[in-house]
Parts: sequence; C-alpha cells; structure tokens
Amino acid sequence: MGRHSLPDGFRSGATGPRRRARRRNVALTTALVFVLAAGTAAAVEGGVLSFGSSCWDSAVRLRIAAAPGIAPALKDAAGYARDNDVTSDGSCLDVQVTAREAYKVTDALRSKEKSATEFEAWVPDSGVWVNRIMADGKSTPVTPAGNVASSPVGFAMIPTAAKSLGWPLKTYSWTELADATTTSERLRLGAGNPSRSATGLLALTRLTHAVGRAKDGDILAAATAKALSLRASDSDSQVLDTLPRDLSGTEQGNPKRNQALILSEQAAFAYNTTADSGDDLDFFYPKDGSPLLDYPFALVDEPALTTDESRAALRFMTLLGEPEGRRILEKHGFRTDDDDIPDKLVTRAGGRAPQPYKELPEEPVTDKEVEEALGMWTITVRSARLTTVVDISASMSKPVPGTSESRMEVTKAALSQALASFTPQDEVGLWTFSRKVDGERDYRVLVPTERLAGRAAGSTQRDLLSAAFDSLKPVKDGATGLYDTTLAAYKEATASYTKGKFNGLVLLTDGANDDPGSISRSALVTQLRQLTDPDRPVPLIAIAVGPEADKKELDEIAEATGGSAHLVTDPSQIHSVILKAVVRAGDQR
Repeated sequence: MGRHSLPDGFRSGATGPRRRARRRNVALTTALVFVLAAGTAAAVEGGVLSFGSSCWDSAVRLRIAAAPGIAPALKDAAGYARDNDVTSDGSCLDVQVTAREAYKVTDALRSKEKSATEFEAWVPDSGVWVNRIMADGKSTPVTPAGNVASSPVGFAMIPTAAKSLGWPLKTYSWTELADATTTSERLRLGAGNPSRSATGLLALTRLTHAVGRAKDGDILAAATAKALSLRASDSDSQVLDTLPRDLSGTEQGNPKRNQALILSEQAAFAYNTTADSGDDLDFFYPKDGSPLLDYPFALVDEPALTTDESRAALRFMTLLGEPEGRRILEKHGFRTDDDDIPDKLVTRAGGRAPQPYKELPEEPVTDKEVEEALGMWTITVRSARLTTVVDISASMSKPVPGTSESRMEVTKAALSQALASFTPQDEVGLWTFSRKVDGERDYRVLVPTERLAGRAAGSTQRDLLSAAFDSLKPVKDGATGLYDTTLAAYKEATASYTKGKFNGLVLLTDGANDDPGSISRSALVTQLRQLTDPDRPVPLIAIAVGPEADKKELDEIAEATGGSAHLVTDPSQIHSVILKAVVRAGDQR
C-alpha cells in the first residue's frame, strides 16, 4: 500500500514536456531496451515468466478519468498497449479511459463522492485542478506523478475575424487582443467559464496579470472579466458550439455567435481536423507568452491502490513519454517537447509564422495569482454583497514588522485596493469596532451596505467608502469587543441577504475578544449556527491581522457560518486573502 517501487520501464521524474525540456537521447532509449531485455531473460531463466503463458492471464485493470480533450489520445494509447501486449511486471495493461470534465472530477474528489474512487488515475488538462485538491486537505487525495503533454492557450478566430486583425503578420499582447475582442460589436469573444475551464482560468489569470501593471489595473481587470462573463460557456467543447455554423452572412452576423474564442492550441487543432474547407480557425499566439495546459498524470487515493495498480498506472504514464506514445499524442495535436514543436501541429491548429508560437511567459502563473483571478471572477460575475467589519482597537496602531507603517495604515491601503476590484453593481459597507464606541455598543456602522453605483448626499457609495477607509484610526486605549460585534454584524448580513449575489461578511481583527461583559464564545457560535441558512449562505471571512490575533478562536467562529479564517502577518495580504476566501466559500456551495 502507499508508495510503491517503480514498474519496469519507469523513468524517474516527469515523463511529459518540461519547460524548455531537452529532447530525449536515443542512447537512453537503447539502454532502456537492453535493461528490459536483460530483466526479461532473467525472469524467464528464474521461472517467473514463461513463453507458454500470456500476459493477459494476469492483466491489470486500470481505469483513468481524463479531460475530454486528451481522452481520445489516451484511448488510442490504451489500444496500442493492448494490441502490443505492453506489460507491467509481466502483466498486460487493460486500460479503460473515460472522458470527464476536470471540474466535475474536482468536485467529486472534494466532496469524497463514491464516483471519485472509481478511477485509479486522473489526467485533467491542467495542474490547477490537482493543486486545488492537494491544498484542500479534506479531499480524496491525489498524487501527481508527472506531465504527459502540453498545449498553449491563445485566441482562435474565424478567417474573416483573423484577417480583420492582420493575421498572421500582426502580433498582439494579451491586453491588446482582449481589448480588440471585448470592445467591438463586430468581433465577439467567447471563453470557457474560469470556474469550470482551465483554459478560461489561465487566460483570465494572464489577462489580470497583464492589465494589473497599468494605471487602475484592478478596475480594468474587473471590466475585462465582466466582458468575458457575458459570453462564457461551461466548457471548451461548449464554447466551440458558439462559432458560426457556416460562412453565411446570417450566421456570422448572428449576435449569439462568437467570431473569436480563447482556446488551447490542441482544441483548435482538433476543430480544424474535422472542419469543412474554409471553416478552419486561425490562431493568434500572444506575443507576451501563452500559458500552458500541462496535463498532469495523478494517482487517485494512492494509499488504497494495490501495488499492481500503482505500478501499472506508472507504466502507462511512461508509455506516453516513449516514442510511440508521443507519436499518438502529437497526432491528436498535443505538444510533447517545448523545444521540438512539429510545424504541421501548429499549422493544423491555425498558427503560422511570424506568430510567436514558441513564446511562453517568462514565469508560469502562481497558485496565488490563480486564486486571485478566480476570486475576482466570482465577485465580478455574480456580483457581491459584502459588509466589512474593521477592528479599530488601540493595538492597530502597532507597526508592521519591516515597515514604518502601522497595521491600520497598511489595512486601509489594502481595503482601498480591494474596493477598486468591485464593480458598480456590487454592494459594500463598512463597520468599525472596539469597545463601547457608540454608547454601550462595541461597533459603529460607518457606511451602510449599498450598491457602489448608488448615490447619497451627492456622492457615490464608492466615494463614501473610500473616504471612510481613509478616515479609519485606532481608538486610544481601545479594547477588542469582538463577540458582540460579530453577532450583530452577522444578524444584519443574514437579514439583508440579497438573492443572486455572493453574500458575505468580512471581519478584520488583530486581537482576541477583550470585553468581559460580552456574550461568551460558545453562545456566539451557537447563535451563528442558528442564523446560518444553507439556502441563503452568508459565510464569515475572518482575517486575523498580526501575531496577537487568536486564529483558533476565529476558526471556530467562521466555520459556524460555513466561512473560513485566515492569518496574515502583513495586512497588505488582505486583498488576496479576501479573494481566496470567496473562492473557497463558493466551492463549498
């Protein structure tokens, strides 16, 4: 059980393409053949194997869930293994491949559904799915073993649209392509929903990274996400169905049809392989680099697998990295080596020089960037109703280590940054708390939760909040009235629940409850559970700022509402933590 020794033919490390991986050496393959031959001869001499028996007498059944795009290639590889009696420790491989959307497998693994363990291995289209499972800690475990292929993400367009943008001679950056395709009435852009499509998520992450460098980058990123959401589909296969069905003016002018799509190179390759003459897609590769779908190969619930199953799975993975396996993958439009990209693969996908089809981003996207992009997408697309409750006790005047600024000053800057990422339709409010800051109450409502585009007293809600954030300052000798404030704010948030939006309560504090006359923690948790309604969820996102905050206490309080608690040593992390928490809360519904 658990980790097992490697099967015959297994090479250590990833078998698929690595960033700038070198092409495999023929000598290595030759040496491997001699090693396998010597091992087989020894096994025959020792009576372990017999030429009078068949490897199918002890075949190992291996079930693999694979992303729909790569499933056909894996099925061909399974057929090759079957037809050529490819073995693992002398037993034939009986590989069965089932196409399943990666987000559905992810949901099953996270909820520990029985269907999650119907497979011994999983090949999603991107490591973002595997990383999410591994970071969760409560899901059915997966063990990544390597990557079997790759495919860059770019913009595929029908010929008339591509020609209008100067394809193939003219090249564009991510922001230029997004601007050209999201601001034109004649050139509509479709994409996979980033919460369900790795292609859409990697593209959104790349776009937000690119526009984030510009002035008002957060606002631009939110606007881009909003534009993409208007024409998003649940999956890459569905987004392909939004293309014009023929070259007629009626179809191409249909407002429900898209002329451009965010796709992987392989998806464009597969589409063009079956398209009628003249219907092929042309492919733009962003000149600032294309993120890669990297097709990880992962074992599902490895401790529960038998030794034979684990070793057979790894043997099949190594087959995909051998010459015949790579030929099969390339036949289906996948890259198997970043330094040796077949011209016919790029051409069939709609690419052509001088399009920069070999350009990869200088650095791959980080898990943090992915979470931030997805959080921003969740807020932008669904719209949000968030009440922010900020601790203004005396300890917020303490300096942040390594800076000359106080916790309050850095928190104010982080809140202003977060505010910029919300759209005019979002509802945001602000409470502050310490102890007895408003008569006998430990809290004060500075700005009631309203739509940011709403106007009051000649100012917008966004303007009122911005001014309120700027005015925040710690109360001299102020203690932390955490429990009573949390209960009051949660009662208000649940009572004012807005259907169709992401409703949440964001609580920022740098200390534990310091109010002897307040409700007890156990009573608070009990009442929060009573107020929580699964049909009207309002997760509490509790952020502990600084070392004095009681993370364990906040965990218990937040979990009672279906929310989460987070510890930040630097208040500047608040923005990304809020977005990450929104993603986590959204995944649990």
